[in-house]
Amino acid sequence: MLQIDYFLFTLSPFCYLAGARLETIAADHRTAVAYRPFDLITVFKETGTPMPKDRHPSRQAYRLQELRRIADRQGLSINLHPAHWPTDPSPSCLAIIAAARTGGGNLGGLTHAILRACWAEERDIARPEVLSDCLRQNGYAETLLETVSQDDSDTFQKNTQEALQRGVFGAPSYLIDDQVFWGQDRLVYLDSWLAGRV
Repeated sequence: MLQIDYFLFTLSPFCYLAGARLETIAADHRTAVAYRPFDLITVFKETGTPMPKDRHPSRQAYRLQELRRIADRQGLSINLHPAHWPTDPSPSCLAIIAAARTGGGNLGGLTHAILRACWAEERDIARPEVLSDCLRQNGYAETLLETVSQDDSDTFQKNTQEALQRGVFGAPSYLIDDQVFWGQDRLVYLDSWLAGRV
């Protein structure tokens, strides 16, 4: 079975704005999805991309306009200035990695719940009670956070290195074979590419 490697960052508004479209596309093409949370901040540093706060004011202003336009088009609520952004991304990324390791729940739903908590619900996704709630809503034990291990942390770092090695420079990025699809707006291209393959 073909597999889409989804490189995601839990503080990325563009990952949030992808909604559940990846999961729909994967189901339509009977394609698996591997969720790979990675450290986008490290990737930005390695690839020469400034953090949003360090970009030219015109780029910062355009980013906010674009976020609003995409949210409106996708029918998603968004707060352009979340109360808890930025926050520590590690706990939420590790929660997704641990959930993928244990299985048994809705991993796509969990990922979107965490992103929605940050970008639409004014919740701090670094806090255990927020993550536990997202886990419970998607079929995982609330106590899963207690099982996060050094292996999960190592996976987070491995995902980051793999992202760099495979040409990832932003999030969301969807990789399949040697193809890189960067950005939620490229999901339509991923859909077309899969239609030609399967």
